[in-house]
Amino acid sequence: MIDLDLQIACEFDDLPSEAQFSLWANTALKNLKPDAEMTIRISDAQESQQLNSEYRGKDKPTNVLSFEFEAPPGIDLPLIGDLVICPEIVKKESIEQEKTFHNHFAHMVVHGCLHLLGFDHIDKDEANEMESLEKQILSGLAIDDPYRDDV
Repeated sequence: MIDLDLQIACEFDDLPSEAQFSLWANTALKNLKPDAEMTIRISDAQESQQLNSEYRGKDKPTNVLSFEFEAPPGIDLPLIGDLVICPEIVKKESIEQEKTFHNHFAHMVVHGCLHLLGFDHIDKDEANEMESLEKQILSGLAIDDPYRDDV
């Protein structure tokens, strides 16, 4: 069971509930890292842009940022890291991609959780592996393939 610290750092209409965030994180991690601790922080566009600029060199807000935790040698902690999700960007993308807001939010949680475990999408093989896992996890939540329109 995931120990989730949910931080709501901005006002936004129709945010998912803490139970939904917990369900999404638990579903994403149950077969990969079932006993983990993590934080999900819901941030405004300004904070998202600041963090994206500082840590990724991209001066714009983004949907989800993942900060993987690496324990010092000899220290064994269940903490896997933090996700920072910007609902303003998630909402904008959900409209553009014709997806429901909460389903797209679920995808961002799943996507971010996989990043916290070291999955990435830099090269094609890694992207295929990560997307396949995302589709499988989201299917278990009765959420359609988020890449259905990609060719």
